[in-house]
Amino acid sequence: MFLIEVYLDRSPIEGIGVFTKRPIARGELIWKFDPLIDRHIPVDFYEAQEGPLKAFLDRYCYPSRDDPNYIVYEGDDSRYMNHSDDPNCDISDEKAMYALRDIGVREELTCDYGIFFNGAGFELLGER
Repeated sequence: MFLIEVYLDRSPIEGIGVFTKRPIARGELIWKFDPLIDRHIPVDFYEAQEGPLKAFLDRYCYPSRDDPNYIVYEGDDSRYMNHSDDPNCDISDEKAMYALRDIGVREELTCDYGIFFNGAGFELLGER
């Protein structure tokens, strides 16, 4: 769950993106896994799906790095974050996200999608 105020808007990167309403300092904790909002979905459930639900899970979930038996669904606007090869957010900890540098007001928050899949042993989720 985001710990800062954000908003969704058109992204120059892809479709919709997440933007910050206030400046963020380098190293600031900006998102934390909240089991009341965010979900671990069993891979067995995911693999049994098809059609619109499967497409939704492909787009908005990623493999859990903590437990390969689950995929992660972020229930807040963080699921709209776009990829960047030079991200401003550190998502290397599955349970927390930190600012990699100072981030300005109305700047899009980005992450490196490669972290979701590196070494996870998954090839099951579609491209985000």
